[in-house]
Amino acid sequence: MSSSKHSSALRRLALSVLQPGFVGTEAPDWILRDIGDGLASVVLFSRNIVSTEQVARLTGQLRAENPDLIVAIDEEAGDVTRIESATGSSRPGNFALGTVDDAELTEAVAADLGRQLRAAGVSLDYAPSADVNSNPDNPIIGVRSFGSDPDVVSRHTSAWIRGLQSSGVAACAKHFPGHGDVAVDSHHDLPSYPAGREEIAAQALPPFRAAVAAGVRAVMSGHLLVPAYDPDLPATLSRRILHGLLREELGFDGLVVSDAIEMGAVTRRYGIDGATVKAVAAGVDAVCVGGESAEEATVALLVKALTTAVTGGELPEERLAEAADRVREFARWSAGLRAAGDAGTTAGDGAGDGIGHIAARRAVRLTGAARAALPLTAAPHVVELAPVTNMAIGKETPWGVAGPLRERLPGTTSVRVRGQELEEGTVALERCALEPAAGRPLVIVARDVARHAWMSRAVTGLTAARPDAIVVEMGLPGTATTAAAQIFTHGASAASGVAAAEILTTTSAG
Repeated sequence: MSSSKHSSALRRLALSVLQPGFVGTEAPDWILRDIGDGLASVVLFSRNIVSTEQVARLTGQLRAENPDLIVAIDEEAGDVTRIESATGSSRPGNFALGTVDDAELTEAVAADLGRQLRAAGVSLDYAPSADVNSNPDNPIIGVRSFGSDPDVVSRHTSAWIRGLQSSGVAACAKHFPGHGDVAVDSHHDLPSYPAGREEIAAQALPPFRAAVAAGVRAVMSGHLLVPAYDPDLPATLSRRILHGLLREELGFDGLVVSDAIEMGAVTRRYGIDGATVKAVAAGVDAVCVGGESAEEATVALLVKALTTAVTGGELPEERLAEAADRVREFARWSAGLRAAGDAGTTAGDGAGDGIGHIAARRAVRLTGAARAALPLTAAPHVVELAPVTNMAIGKETPWGVAGPLRERLPGTTSVRVRGQELEEGTVALERCALEPAAGRPLVIVARDVARHAWMSRAVTGLTAARPDAIVVEMGLPGTATTAAAQIFTHGASAASGVAAAEILTTTSAG
């Protein structure tokens, strides 16, 4: 083969192992050109989405260049939603489903989501999170996990995969080998999972084994150091973990996808280009990129890095070709899955009373004191304590209880308070919370009280001043809240907010 033909073939191989994002609700020219040149996948984010119908037009435009194009999305439902980022998810997330612990319900919710994604033209969903949230201080998983029990997480991981794939959309179990027992957010730096192999086998791996048994054909690596397997390289860059553990020990022969390669856990040490080369060399078949770095120049940089690594001997061409083959094989399989999927009907686009809302209602738990205090008969004042969320959760995604309460009790007022405002003294709870609630019910909405000292102090102060206040916890239930009247939604999706509002306005003793 001539050198120009070889370089062209190498470029096609490099393009085929990237899964880039892009900006806009229509396909930019450079993405269409790259698809023509061998790009086999793209990934959608909330910036690409207005409605299911618009996304269907977009994916149709993309697939006109390649009918088997893999169109991926990072849609977990619950707190992490892209397809409903503007409204909040009409389905609860994993923790709510794990709390209900009805595998048939989980399967039905995932199938409902799958029908919406399939209608939009999506073929691969970077979900479910198969992480066991064994560390309650984990800043990145939390309610994205089905829970802290490996058996529960395994059961619902399997059910979620079955449900999603029955609708024609491929699932992707993440974040291998398990991101649930870390204390650092991998968007910013490299977390470590220091457990020994026996503990990892008992705690973190069972849901991934269950995912493989349930027919998952894609697994996403996590950017975390697992010294028991590799003391030097994070899982995404570790052949010992991706090949030795995932392929040889767990028997997975499908597509290995990287978590977003621009995340600080890997780029701070190796740069985005260096991390990409190391990931493919280690066994990643498809490199997810473009959540943050969504420019044509980023794709060009990574293509150049991969081709240069091959010609320079850093990356064996056989490994790049193997990765490209796996992408093509997955593309063919997922196109067939999409064609055979159950179109059915779906709640979709925030419809009000579908399976998602049924599931969210079933996940709500009340203390006895809360049950005795309900229903609210007067319009309350709602204080929503808003933490800084991790980057997986869209800043634009609405959450809370004030909106749906206002629809049910006109005259409901609300304020949203952030920790920084309290610490700086620019906001005082006396003025914004207690004074407006004088003579009326006070509802305090929190999100992971146990993880945020400022939030715990605020809840303690407010409930001391107003012992009749009702606290709605939309994150992980913890021990920091002292108020007796509590409602737990086990997630902050729009569906969970509506469920809490319904409970507040209709539940009475007995």
